[in-house]
Amino acid sequence: MRIVAGSAKGRPLQGPKSTSRHIRPTADRVRETLFNVLGQWLDGQAVLDLYAGTGALALEALSRGAGRAVLVDSDREALALCRQNTEALGFAAQVEILAQPVARAVEALGRRGERFELIFADPPYAARGVEAVLEQVGRAGLLASGGVLIVEHDKREPAPESHEGFAREDQRRFGDTLVSFYRIP
Repeated sequence: MRIVAGSAKGRPLQGPKSTSRHIRPTADRVRETLFNVLGQWLDGQAVLDLYAGTGALALEALSRGAGRAVLVDSDREALALCRQNTEALGFAAQVEILAQPVARAVEALGRRGERFELIFADPPYAARGVEAVLEQVGRAGLLASGGVLIVEHDKREPAPESHEGFAREDQRRFGDTLVSFYRIP
């Protein structure tokens, strides 16, 4: 796994041990396509990475010019990987890592008045979490005006056309993975 583009292009990221059942890193080709859809440069945007895993999505965004990122995960190995990768790429000053369940972190960020132009969510496929993510993020008001929420999920999980004020504007398939892009119209 490597950073695909930007200031850290080609730099390797640490991944989970092969025995990890809790961390499923987003493939390089999926990340590359996501950022092709989003645009190559993110000009100081604030990024939230829910179920961060290795932190690859948020770190890719920072490499492409995002200003800051918040990474959220509750898995001990994932948190260690987020810290390692953040430090190895020199982004520690731009990253906040929250070691707590996503629902609690989303509520806390909402209470702090945080807003993000780019939100990634990659809930465990077995959780069937697309609607839960939309509901939680919407209730907390975390998506900034003009921002995009991207949810990675299993192809067998339906992603609604709209939910909690969000409208799906794009969807891409990569094997068994679907990536759904949402905005607030």
